[in-house]
Amino acid sequence: MMDLHCHVDLYPDHDKVLKDIDSSGIYVLSVTTVPSAFRGTVALTNKLNNCRTALGLHPQLAHQRYNELSLFDSLCDGTRYIGEIGLDGSKGYAEHMEVQQVVFEHILNKCCEFNDKILTVHSLNAVDKVLELLSVYPKAGRPILHWFLATKKQVDRAVELRCYFSIGPAMLHSARAKKIISWLPKDRVLLETDGPFAKVKGKILFPSDVIEVVNYLSMQWNTSADAVQYQLKINLKTLLT
Repeated sequence: MMDLHCHVDLYPDHDKVLKDIDSSGIYVLSVTTVPSAFRGTVALTNKLNNCRTALGLHPQLAHQRYNELSLFDSLCDGTRYIGEIGLDGSKGYAEHMEVQQVVFEHILNKCCEFNDKILTVHSLNAVDKVLELLSVYPKAGRPILHWFLATKKQVDRAVELRCYFSIGPAMLHSARAKKIISWLPKDRVLLETDGPFAKVKGKILFPSDVIEVVNYLSMQWNTSADAVQYQLKINLKTLLT
């Protein structure tokens, strides 16, 4: 199994999340929110063979940290994984959309210099613009749309753009999110937690909690949990190769 969107460095108890990753054996992508956090997060998880660190600049921080783009550029060849990146059109952030777009396009353009990047992308209340920019920069890498809330038409467009979709336990507590999950092609589904920000019944999610999604997909797909895990394994392998 995997957790392809987890803010390992932002857990209040690092020892607890690192132990969870180690003991579960789950493949974890530790995303960062600013380039200046990248090296420290790599150091935090460097003893874990099943954890990789992504280089990111979160859209909610773009207007404050756009001056870190040069640092992003200097670090970009040090990891295959890029995230968290994207756009956020929700209240309090829509007013900064112009600088968010400058930052997102800069990152996508930089990633076009490589041929193997995996992108974990935030698109809250900005789905159409995110998809438009991913279509403009098709060589930037393979996008994983994190916690994707969209219309059926937008899902279909994302599939056309060869996107993957990471879904987490917190999404299972939303009727809207479950409807969207039902639209996703089985061969594009991956798992995430978005811990420690995402919670279920007030409890912070840890990577091992992705089993809840496996059990849900088992019911939705009318197959065994083992079959779901096998499909997810194939999806991850295809993404990475």
